[in-house]
Amino acid sequence: MALGGKPTEKAVFLDKDGTLVENIPYNVDLNKVKVPDSTREALRALKGLGFKLIVVSNQGGIALGYFTIQEMEKVREWFMEKLKSLDDFYFCPHKTSGKVKKFVKDCACRKPKPGMILEAREKYQLDLKNSWVIGDVLDDVEAGKRAGCRTIFLDAGNEREWRKGKFRQPDYKAKNLTKAVEIISNFRR
Repeated sequence: MALGGKPTEKAVFLDKDGTLVENIPYNVDLNKVKVPDSTREALRALKGLGFKLIVVSNQGGIALGYFTIQEMEKVREWFMEKLKSLDDFYFCPHKTSGKVKKFVKDCACRKPKPGMILEAREKYQLDLKNSWVIGDVLDDVEAGKRAGCRTIFLDAGNEREWRKGKFRQPDYKAKNLTKAVEIISNFRR
């Protein structure tokens, strides 16, 4: 943190499914997780620009009983090991309906709410005005906007709801993570 207590670190918050890896709903089978070389290159480029790299991922399959929190922790560990550029990996196990009662709730961390981003801000003393959120659905965009970040929507065909709203208009759109990195690297404050 800079003198005077003002946060100086910046981050890029990345959704997992559909952003870092192929969108396979409710997947915890690591044999099905394929990390494209372009993802590794994009993460290295963002790291080179001085960003902390933090995954923020809704994992409502835990509340639905599709997989356990322990299985998701293994996925988290795998990502942290395989993608050395990542600084942290947050996931929300909650959903407002499901079979696993302790995870069935309306929480502050499930996107489109910004809870995971705000938690990371506190942990890493992040300047969210100079941080970015990249995701493939408008809930990612909304979480980023609510937290005060700039946003990039990856228009990869994964958005199904297209709900309009004050926080659901991305600052930028990109076809893939490589193009999103170009936007960030070309951005001038």
